Amino acid sequence: MTSDDFVHLHVHTEYSMLDGAARLDDLMTEASRLGMSAIAMTDHGNLFGAYDFFTKARGAGLKPIIGLEGYYAPQGRAERKPFDFTGGFDEGTPEDPGAGRGKHSYTHMTVWAESTLGMHNLFRLSSLASLEGQYHKPRFDRELLDRYGAGLIGTTGCPSGEVNRWLQAGQYEKARAAAADFRDILGPENYFCEVMDHGLAIERRFREDLIRIARDLSLPLVATNDLHYVHESDADTHEVLLCVGTRTTMDDPKRFRFDARDFYLKSAAEMRSVWSELPEACDNTLLIAERCEVSFDEGANLMPQFPVPDGYTEETWLRAEVERGLETRYQGSVPDDVRQQSEYELGVVAQMGFPGYFLVVADLVRYARDNKIRVGPGRGSAAGAMIAFALGITELDPIKHGLLFERFLNPERISMPDIDIDFDERRRSDMIRYATEKYGEERVAQIVTYASIKAKAAIKDSARVLGFPYAVGERITKAMPPSVMGKDISLAGAFDATDDRYAEAKDFRSLYESDAEARQVIDTAKGLEGLKRQPGVHAAGVILSREALMDVIPVWRREQDGAIITQFDMGACETLGLLKMDFLGLRNLTVLEDCLDNIEKNTGDRLVLEELTLYDRTTYELLSRGDTLGVFQLDGGPMRSLLRSMQPDSFEDISAVLALYRPGPMGANAHNDYADRKNGRKPVVPIHPELAEPLSEILGDTYGLIVYQEQVMAIAQELAGYSLGKADLLRRAMGKKKKEILKKEFTPFQEGMRSRGYSDSAIDTLWEILVPFSDYAFNKAHTAGYGLVSYWTAYLKANYPAEYMAALLTSVQDDKDKSAIYLGECRRMGIKVLPPDVNDSDSAYTARGSDIRFGLSAIRNVGEGVVLSISETRRSGGRFTDFHDFVAKVEVHVCNRRVVESLIKAGAFDSLGHTRKGLAAVHELVIDSAVDIKRAEAAGQYDLFGGLAGEGETTGLAEQTPVPVGEWDKAVLLAHERDMLGLYVSDHPLNGLDHALANISDISIASLIADESLESTVVTVAGLLTSVQRKTTRKGSAWAIATVEDLDGSVEAMVFPQTYASVSTTLIEDSIVAIRARVERTDEDGLRVIALDVQSPDLSEAQSGPLRLSIAASRCVPPLVERLKEVLRQHSGTTEVHLHLTGGTQTTVLRIDDALRVTPSAALYGDLKALLGANCLS
Repeated sequence: MTSDDFVHLHVHTEYSMLDGAARLDDLMTEASRLGMSAIAMTDHGNLFGAYDFFTKARGAGLKPIIGLEGYYAPQGRAERKPFDFTGGFDEGTPEDPGAGRGKHSYTHMTVWAESTLGMHNLFRLSSLASLEGQYHKPRFDRELLDRYGAGLIGTTGCPSGEVNRWLQAGQYEKARAAAADFRDILGPENYFCEVMDHGLAIERRFREDLIRIARDLSLPLVATNDLHYVHESDADTHEVLLCVGTRTTMDDPKRFRFDARDFYLKSAAEMRSVWSELPEACDNTLLIAERCEVSFDEGANLMPQFPVPDGYTEETWLRAEVERGLETRYQGSVPDDVRQQSEYELGVVAQMGFPGYFLVVADLVRYARDNKIRVGPGRGSAAGAMIAFALGITELDPIKHGLLFERFLNPERISMPDIDIDFDERRRSDMIRYATEKYGEERVAQIVTYASIKAKAAIKDSARVLGFPYAVGERITKAMPPSVMGKDISLAGAFDATDDRYAEAKDFRSLYESDAEARQVIDTAKGLEGLKRQPGVHAAGVILSREALMDVIPVWRREQDGAIITQFDMGACETLGLLKMDFLGLRNLTVLEDCLDNIEKNTGDRLVLEELTLYDRTTYELLSRGDTLGVFQLDGGPMRSLLRSMQPDSFEDISAVLALYRPGPMGANAHNDYADRKNGRKPVVPIHPELAEPLSEILGDTYGLIVYQEQVMAIAQELAGYSLGKADLLRRAMGKKKKEILKKEFTPFQEGMRSRGYSDSAIDTLWEILVPFSDYAFNKAHTAGYGLVSYWTAYLKANYPAEYMAALLTSVQDDKDKSAIYLGECRRMGIKVLPPDVNDSDSAYTARGSDIRFGLSAIRNVGEGVVLSISETRRSGGRFTDFHDFVAKVEVHVCNRRVVESLIKAGAFDSLGHTRKGLAAVHELVIDSAVDIKRAEAAGQYDLFGGLAGEGETTGLAEQTPVPVGEWDKAVLLAHERDMLGLYVSDHPLNGLDHALANISDISIASLIADESLESTVVTVAGLLTSVQRKTTRKGSAWAIATVEDLDGSVEAMVFPQTYASVSTTLIEDSIVAIRARVERTDEDGLRVIALDVQSPDLSEAQSGPLRLSIAASRCVPPLVERLKEVLRQHSGTTEVHLHLTGGTQTTVLRIDDALRVTPSAALYGDLKALLGANCLS
């Protein structure tokens, strides 16, 4: 450093989310360009980016200074009442829009870590501010500063600092006293008066007072620039970012804004020019930078210590547990190869220092099983470990299934083992709680993630902030290339000719060049894209530590649920020696557990999944038909087609299809080659004639194709003499596709094969196939583990259809789109889904024989407390005999008008002999009477009126209210039912129109939802308009969001102004429409379609061929026939009617007289079903 240098010490990076716009990479690049030697980070109230900042600064040759602009609570962190700095004025500051009003719950304070001790104290300060002082912001106080002030350097801060607050209030003596207090806490050499100048009046107005305090107390000055972005030109982007964070627009005169453009990384010359009259303030930045020296312990091992019995070490206890497990698994007769493999694995684990890890994982799994928490059979490469199988961590015998330990833990490449565990998603929190109790609350936390502003979101945010209508953002995002595997091209990539997807963005670039609005929005969005939006929580990751986490990293508490979360991301935590484990909540394990409960309730049998045969013919028949909607990993439309082509008949086929149904293998057509070779449609062609025999055992089960990573490793071992450890390193190197690495790896591979007598032709051919295949070959241990869950779910669907579908419906009952799809699947399977019933329903969907009963908790306005009360009343008082009996028996809180009305409209009282319309008319009177009686009885007053009945009688006015017998017409009844349940259950307005709708649409909605390959294609869907939300853009243009539903599912259609103008009169709720639309999938909204046209189809034309009616021959008696004729006459037309009379194994087809031809319509179908039954049109 020289006397002309300057170090920026007040820096808000992108980790000051939706406020700081300084990307770390840009920050380091610019600081290096300006010749700076050091730089600090002082993000608002957090240390999220401290390790990231530290590594990137060092990588750029800059000295990292770890700091924090913290929130200080003047009255203590427990006090939430604002502190009164009386005499303030309403001006505000850039960092605190609520400042200047005299009362504040917190002030600001800049703090840096002078040493590693100080950095760890900063971690504790930041953590406890969140854990104990959170109120709007994470706040620390004097007590914490006293306790953890060692190794810290602090300042008076920005205009929102406590000293400055007193000065703004005209309280100089109190300002001086506050500065003296901070000086005494931190030490006179560790407390500075911080001066800023961004051209703001609030900074200059009190500067002399601040300098006076510095003189009075002998405090050194330090100059800072309140950096929020890297370049001066980034000021506009920063303003937009502030609008995104505060949900305002640029034209809002009251928006929070920075009233200057000086908050950037100024050069040393610029800073010294600003502070030419106080050069010592700049000199002190160099002094502070020299003093600050911190480091992270990147070689630590902080794995928790597992408690073992006296006389054992972790290593000897692991050996004992493995031995016990093997004896149990193999029923006292452990094969020699199994024992040999387990001995080898125990030796590797001991050598690498990981016995405690396996004990920790095994203990978690054991706890789950002991507490009836379903655990997955294994995921990832851990299923390749025999000791994991012995310890009960996995459920697959790795030798039997050809899985490799070295793919999981390679003795020739030291790295932490990584065992992910799947749990019933409802019980994941129980597992985190157990780990917390076992290892200590201070040693366990979930892992932070950061949501960033992605390309399409940046465009939409920018369009909104700039004041453009919603449709402008939509129009621009529609011009972007479609997502690939859920990822959009970046905005920078769309304009970068070297980007892999540049060519796809041609239309997007054309829009940019030709449309001024689009250009303004895209230019603004480029500045936002990639910035961090908000912290989140990793879906699975949990950190465990031997030491208290706050001694190693900072943590924070999420307000909504109290979860303790790391401030450092997963990679940083692992680098610093903390143990990362993945506790995954898997919905399908919940489905499995619920299904087993349903089977036990319905049949009395309790299945044990782990004991099921893997050779069940019924299961493979279901898989071969592709009837796998709702089967784990196998329920997508294209996947079902592949299953039909493959005709799986073994567990190996299930494992293979999971490995092959991915972009890499599908791009090479490996999935179809496998299916064709398996079924004899193509020959099994050896990779090279010379290799046919040597590879027959390795590739035999996959018909000569390389499907698994383990096969790549086995080939290297068998043909080139590699150890499995070296073979795993070779597989990794191949996957990197770097020419210099591949060239280096080819030489020993070639030499190994030559030494075994193979020709160069065979070697070259094999290498040319191995390199690309190893890139997309999959981990067999993972596909086998997940394949077992796929098999179990397929087995249950095939053998226990009602019980399985009930569990599946329960798992998605909050997702009406998926519920509709699975209800459609029930109809296809011939499973009758019965409406909810107060006498028969439980909370969830339940199997009743071969039918499924709707659950009460799925009814709108009916909470779990109501369901529990109804169930308890039913158990203690018997079934309800009628509506009056129901209201007389249930608790008062159940007799809520809204609850009862919801039950009525959902059909929950149908079995009591009342009509829904009748109950709707009188339920309020009945309830009021019943409630009056209940309250009087509770008060001991009812007998005063002579109203007590004799023993065994029911009492009260409720019984005297008759229920009318009339019913709503079908359309009204179904509309109410859908309103309460989100779906049609007892019937569907489209029943009987299946074929007609198929003729006017390209695809069912369920297939549309399942097929991700349809992104950006134009399709026609047909169904019932169940909702039309009419809206207006800011410019006054009308548009709408329309929900269309067929018998299998529903989807939202966006009808933007241009289309809306021509179709608005067609958008009528409860009408049948055909919508031609473009398919779009977004991260924010999932699947939706953009309507291009909406038509009201002529279903009479859509109906092709005769109308076929089906009834049992025994029902075909003269009175019914006469009523049928009357219905047909009421809908006369030109379509023939055929009557199918079913009986036993035979069906007789009768052609109805031409005089009774009909016009197909929803009304006709409704009348026919009312007369002949819901399935008469099937």
